[in-house]
Parts: sequence; structure tokens; C-alpha cells
Amino acid sequence: MEPKQTYNPQQAKQSLAVGEAVLIDIRGQDEYAREHIPGAVHVSLDDLEPSKLPKSGKQIIFHCKGGTRTAQAKSLLSQCTDGKFTILEGGIDAWKAARFETEIDQKQPLEMNRQVQITAGSLVLFGALMAFVFGVEWALISAFVGAGLVFAGVSGTCGMARLLGIMPWNRRTKLAS
Repeated sequence: MEPKQTYNPQQAKQSLAVGEAVLIDIRGQDEYAREHIPGAVHVSLDDLEPSKLPKSGKQIIFHCKGGTRTAQAKSLLSQCTDGKFTILEGGIDAWKAARFETEIDQKQPLEMNRQVQITAGSLVLFGALMAFVFGVEWALISAFVGAGLVFAGVSGTCGMARLLGIMPWNRRTKLAS
């Protein structure tokens, strides 16, 4: 079942302010820990089931980073709410673009997706520069990273994310969600 409607950030903020709705952040724990909308309840999309949602009788507004995950998960969201939910258009990105407050914890590590992008991009650039300066065999670094990214996309398993996840800087404090 399609959601009855979507809310832009102004509509969502108004609905939350008058107590008509509850905001559910479906992003990953690492994303939520780094930055979230004040008052949002965290229920990761991976853990989403009806028993984990607040039983307040209020309108449920789901959001992610930019709106893509919530749009793609409409069927699951509908199953968890009997079809009674709303999506925050543009997610937390639109909320911030509207200049609404978010809670940021700079002590938390960057989101894993960003860490993988930074690491993969750095390795590809390093391999390309080394190949240019010292010889074509250095391009194997870039090829290896590219093959890893293809494997991650096909299999849904990212070895680089797993490796980065055990690094000391990713030992974050636990948050009550």
C-alpha cells in the first residue's frame, strides 16, 4: 500500500510540534549516532518490525538521509504500520536544508559508507598516481579496489567496511535509541 502522503520538512516539523506525530529514523546506527533530528526515534531499516515502533496512536513519519531508502522500503513500512505512515520528503538532508536543528555528535566516527568512499577513493587515486610515476604495475591497486567494490555490490558484503568497522576510531559510545 502506498503511503497516504509525504510531508515536506515544514509540515513534519509542525505535526511534531503539536504532538500529532512521531518521527522514526530508519538509517543505520552509525548514521544516527553521528547526526539525527532531535526527538527522532531510531529504528534501523534492517531491524524494522511492528513491535519496535512506538505504540502512541500518532502519525508515524519515517525518514532516512535523502529519501531514497524510505521510498524503496514503502512495502515494508506499510506492513509494519498497516499502511498508516508518512514519509519525510528528502529525509534529514531536506530537514537541514530547511535550516531545522539536528543533533550532531562530532565524537562519533564518520558514517561507514563515507569511510568506505574515502578509503576506496584514496586507494584508487594512490594506485593511479603510483602507476603514472613508477610504472603500470601500480595500477593493480586500483584494479583490486575496483574488483572489491564490484564484489560488494553483487554480494551485499563489503570487506572494506568490515575491516574499517574494527578500527579503533570506530569504537563509538552506545546510544539509547
